[in-house]
Amino acid sequence: MAHHHQPPLKENSPGPGGHTHAVHQHSPAQTSNALGHQDRDDHAVHSHGQHAGHSTAMFKDRFWLTLVLSAFVVYFSPMFAHLLGYMPPEFPGSAWIPPVLGTVIYFYGGLPFLKGGLKELKSRQPGMMLLISMAISVAFAASWATSLRLGNFDLDFWWELALLVAIMLLGHWIEMRALGSAQGALDALAALLPDEAELITDSGITTVPVATLKAGDMVLVRSGARMPADGTIVDGQAEFDESMITGESKTVLRGADDPVVAGTVATDNTVRVSLTAVGDQTALAGIQRLVAEAQASSSKAQALADRAAAFLFYFATTAAIVTFAAWTLLGNLPEAVTHTVTVLVIACPHALGLAIPLVIAISTEQAARAGVLIKNRIALERMRGVDVVLFDKTGTLTKGQPEVSDIAAAAGTDPEELLALAAAVEAASEHPVARAIVRAAGSRGLDVPPATDFVSMTGRGARAVVNGRPVYVGGPALLRELALVEPNELAASTQEWMDRGAAVLHIVEDNRIVGAISMEDAIRAESRQAVSALQRRGIKVAMITGDASQVAATVGNELQIDEVFAEVLPADKDKKVAELQARGLKVAMVGDGVNDSPALARAEVGIAIGAGTDVAMESAGVILAGNDPRAVLSMVDLSRASYRKMWQNLVWATGYNIIAVPLAAGVLAFAGIVLSPAAGAVLMSVSTIVVALNAQMLRRIKLNPAQVR
Repeated sequence: MAHHHQPPLKENSPGPGGHTHAVHQHSPAQTSNALGHQDRDDHAVHSHGQHAGHSTAMFKDRFWLTLVLSAFVVYFSPMFAHLLGYMPPEFPGSAWIPPVLGTVIYFYGGLPFLKGGLKELKSRQPGMMLLISMAISVAFAASWATSLRLGNFDLDFWWELALLVAIMLLGHWIEMRALGSAQGALDALAALLPDEAELITDSGITTVPVATLKAGDMVLVRSGARMPADGTIVDGQAEFDESMITGESKTVLRGADDPVVAGTVATDNTVRVSLTAVGDQTALAGIQRLVAEAQASSSKAQALADRAAAFLFYFATTAAIVTFAAWTLLGNLPEAVTHTVTVLVIACPHALGLAIPLVIAISTEQAARAGVLIKNRIALERMRGVDVVLFDKTGTLTKGQPEVSDIAAAAGTDPEELLALAAAVEAASEHPVARAIVRAAGSRGLDVPPATDFVSMTGRGARAVVNGRPVYVGGPALLRELALVEPNELAASTQEWMDRGAAVLHIVEDNRIVGAISMEDAIRAESRQAVSALQRRGIKVAMITGDASQVAATVGNELQIDEVFAEVLPADKDKKVAELQARGLKVAMVGDGVNDSPALARAEVGIAIGAGTDVAMESAGVILAGNDPRAVLSMVDLSRASYRKMWQNLVWATGYNIIAVPLAAGVLAFAGIVLSPAAGAVLMSVSTIVVALNAQMLRRIKLNPAQVR
């Protein structure tokens, strides 16, 4: 193993109060420019689908004013007063309150729907906006005809018009707010990036604007400061708060050779970092792009909602024509007009229109807040039907870095003293194996003696003088060079370690082998929970790795995985996915995003794990911002819950239209059962509220990986 020695940190003095402060904070606009993005307002962020050109703030403002005006319209409406059995106060001009305020509501609150309906009409693509504009226009015309006594019928729909516009504004506001929440949360995260960074140069440390940094620069990140870009720690170690990226509140220890991500915070120590990605190449910028793609992506459920809207336009129009013709043929023109207008008003299917989009919007938002980034919405929909989850082993189920797993000491040597001796030799090295030994000694609270004359022996190990005696730490090549033979008392342990695929390092003191240490890629504690929880949900778990069979078998047995594919070359991973699919299984592939692209693309659902620069990988439909495999459970639970909510909303909203429209048309009038305009309006409002509240129930699902069982 090759060792590389780094000089100690020089700039680590605390600021006032014992804390170090290296940075100021960005304004959102400054951050946007630093990331290489231009400023965007609500119109740009939300210009999608039927809401193109509209902003969340616009719907919110129109809703609140419309709601206030609607309260007066409803209270002074004779139809509503009769329905509840009260008498509104009368004074000169009181009768004109509903018509005047209703007209304001129609043109002010209803303007977004009128414009949208006209656009759909011109494009010959009838949908939700045309249905809404048709309903409020019919209600507006009929109500004015009644107010001006232009016909022998009573169609005072002012209160219903007011509530219809208010409810539709509320629904669209909620939907757009949900669609924008994920982007808004990430924009807020970007706003936390520092304005300046401390650049390490040959002449010292210089404070520079973050926007001027480039890959390869070395920066100093002090305790309490945020990472200005993505990089790798060169010197020092610190507990990093990565909650803004992963959603996990527990800090993570990052040391030499560990990657760190823009926006994360070094909470306790100063580290020296070599930058690997800056500006719009960082993981944070990649995450922002992914959310934007997710918002713009289409899905089967959205397509279903669009087709349903077109169908309901023709359904409502046909029902109105048939109703008018039937009542006219019966010789009752006033009833024909009354029933036709009632059908057109209450057939406005805003409940059905919100049934699917609102669920999609909330589920996407909830996933993003939990660190599950839905790049393609159809991936979330497919997740509920997955039969097997195929995990790549290294860096996914395991930590992807070596750890001390066992210690064997020769007679007369204490195992902890042996580990402290090895840590003394490796203390000056930045090699991952060396850092693992030092971490192991530190976690046990061992007193590591000082070492001098450190020498890195490339490919063999390391040497240093400890307590006045030469000490070596290395593998088989070191023993061959020193012409040493492993004693029998250690051979039994080391053979067992090698049988399960562990690496073995020997400690040599005074030219005598005094012990051995096994190094293994440690299994994540979260992996056990993830595997068992998936199996409880009826989903099989498979593992794929390029490691030797004995290594793979050890991990597979430890985690009780259903099927293990070992010694698989990166180029052949997609063939194993195809093999599972050939058995009739739907596969979700979880990989670290480095060599797994073909397999991720072939699987029904491709999931890339890890908050690195590979987060923007095109082949994955879903990105897990953190490294916790339990986040896959969040996807499964959210997918299944979203599907249930979609169908519950569809059944409720469709059932309302199927029942209400024929009754409004008067098909049971012969039996004395007629749905009055007032009753139809109440049913319509209740239907919308039920759908919206049912979708909001998705927010109660626990998506924090630590809470998923």
